[in-house]
Amino acid sequence: MLQPKRTKYRRTHRLQHDKGEAHTGNKVSFGKFGLQAKTSAWITARQIESARIAITRYMGREGQVFIRIFPQLSLTSKPIGVRMGKGKGSPEKWVAVAKVNTMLFEVSGVKDEVAKEALRLGSYKLPVKSKIVLKESE
Repeated sequence: MLQPKRTKYRRTHRLQHDKGEAHTGNKVSFGKFGLQAKTSAWITARQIESARIAITRYMGREGQVFIRIFPQLSLTSKPIGVRMGKGKGSPEKWVAVAKVNTMLFEVSGVKDEVAKEALRLGSYKLPVKSKIVLKESE
């Protein structure tokens, strides 16, 4: 699963994910089709990996999948049955902050119907509402 090789601080503040829209990383850059978030949420590394597997399995051995988000925010939790105090808990999972209009995945090198269906199957694994967008011709 995805996680940073090293970080400056093990335990981070919880970032707000429900404020505003993504101004960068909101266009199809690498592939022909993209999966764009229409709501905001934290997406865990497991959810990203699950969506990636669903997309690549449907596409077979053809085409390329580009993951446009990376889980760089650590979420901590304390063990069950531990009293309050005694510091912050240890990092349990890594999440990516996906704001509205963030491009999550991109696909290229396959037929249009295959790409749309693969992204549709991958979108079911994610906790955000999303839509499939086509690359704008330049």
